[in-house]
Amino acid sequence: MKTDISIYDFLALGPEAFRILAGGKKLQGPYQFRSETLKNIERRIDGLCEPIGHNGPAWIVEFQIERKPAALYNLLTKIGLFGETQPHRDVRGLLIVPRQADQPAQPQGIGSNCHLLDVVYLQDWLQTLFQREPTNPFLAVLAPLIWTDKELRTQAPQLWRTISEADIEPVHRERLSALLEYWFIERFRTLSLTEIRNMFQTLTPLQETRAYQEIFAEGEIEGEIKGEIKGEIKGEIKGEIKGEIKGKRHGLLRLITRRFGPLPEWAEERINKADGDQLDAWLDGILDAETLEQLLAT
Repeated sequence: MKTDISIYDFLALGPEAFRILAGGKKLQGPYQFRSETLKNIERRIDGLCEPIGHNGPAWIVEFQIERKPAALYNLLTKIGLFGETQPHRDVRGLLIVPRQADQPAQPQGIGSNCHLLDVVYLQDWLQTLFQREPTNPFLAVLAPLIWTDKELRTQAPQLWRTISEADIEPVHRERLSALLEYWFIERFRTLSLTEIRNMFQTLTPLQETRAYQEIFAEGEIEGEIKGEIKGEIKGEIKGEIKGEIKGKRHGLLRLITRRFGPLPEWAEERINKADGDQLDAWLDGILDAETLEQLLAT
């Protein structure tokens, strides 16, 4: 289940999203969330929570759905490089992994006594939080990351109501709803969008909302579904792409901009000249590539 991009979309919703993912840590004062490219070496910070107008710590957030032995060293490198450019700031790191077994063995000493870097075991933490805050919409959206298929099928209507009836900003409600649907699609890849909506027991036309279009990086798409990252949105979602190549190219350009920032001219020129097979290859590799250069080299 690919979640990296959507997790950072979730974090961009603000302090409550940060608290949910950060093991209960609360941001004191106003913050902004953005990405940052470290120009001295080709590394990108996908999740950066920066204080606005105060001296609170800046948090570099890394989400690792798959176990990577060098994840802590990678995060420490980003802390050091960003701190070097911002020596007046208190820069800290937060690594989010599914379970305690997924924490890299090295370096040792990372834990409660380390103020520079902390690790959150998402599954254990969220299970505890669901018992404390069962009606929190920012928590409900993350259920697909930790619940079983049976639990999701049973609780889907309640999860949807928790978000749709929540007393939160409309733009947050819209984006949380789109994220919940996106993660259900990832979990139930053999189901159509209509079948997933039946699980929610909703007729809400999410594909027409701005949040849905951003998350699914829509091109010009016709049919029952108007969103697809790869041209068919994970296979079983049925939709007709108006101008297949144009739709794929449009979706790729939007995803690259969201992941790597503004597109340089050489990259845009290469994408505009690519055929459908090459566009498919880049769409398949965008979540694994560390840099734009690495992606377009494939």
